[in-house]
Amino acid sequence: MQKRSRANDELRPLSIARNYLKYPEGSALITLGDTMVICTASVEEKVPPFLHGSGQGWVTAEYAMLPRATGERTGRERGGASARSLEIQRLIGRSLRAVTDLSSMGEITIRIDCDVLQADGGTRTAAISGGFTALAEALSKLQLEGRLEKIPLTEFLSAVSVGIVEGSLLLDLAYEEDSTAAVDMNVVMTASSKLVEVQGSAEREPFSRNQLNRLLDLAEAGISRITECQKAALGPLISGQIGSASPEKE
Repeated sequence: MQKRSRANDELRPLSIARNYLKYPEGSALITLGDTMVICTASVEEKVPPFLHGSGQGWVTAEYAMLPRATGERTGRERGGASARSLEIQRLIGRSLRAVTDLSSMGEITIRIDCDVLQADGGTRTAAISGGFTALAEALSKLQLEGRLEKIPLTEFLSAVSVGIVEGSLLLDLAYEEDSTAAVDMNVVMTASSKLVEVQGSAEREPFSRNQLNRLLDLAEAGISRITECQKAALGPLISGQIGSASPEKE
């Protein structure tokens, strides 16, 4: 592995451009190093059958990679999503639902589409961070139209990868680092440091509880920086309302 060009606790260069596309109710292009993901949020006037008559909304997600997002062309998933894509889009959907007050949305579905334009590690975590930004924009538009009283997001949400590579704890792994990591972990967390999901595994030797705690601390610092980028992209009018739809929790 080549020598890392940034500090072990430093994110790759991060940018989030909101309102990136003309037609979706919400959209965001997130760039994290050489990883680029376009996320859109589409409002659908329906809910899954199990929610009919409930007055409750739904948030779901789809994930895919463009054929030349990687070094070699991969075929389009014309016959249905691959097992990997299904696993990732389920992760994105349940992560976003964790911070959405579905009961105050009415019977609508917001579908988050995450398409990887270029992959260099961390595509699923980038999709969650960008997907949240697109979701917030779509919900803000519904509020402006008078269809929602408040933006039904309880707090900010983002995700980041951490790992142990050649004995060092690293934040935000690029592909070369991820492919050689002894420990690889994806952390989904709210702005108040509440965990939504932790996906971690030892690729070689087991890791200790102390190392786990240090990895989570590293992820928490990265989440804080991503949240600031999301707030800057959304602007104060939208960002200031996120969290106002839910009661205070201990």
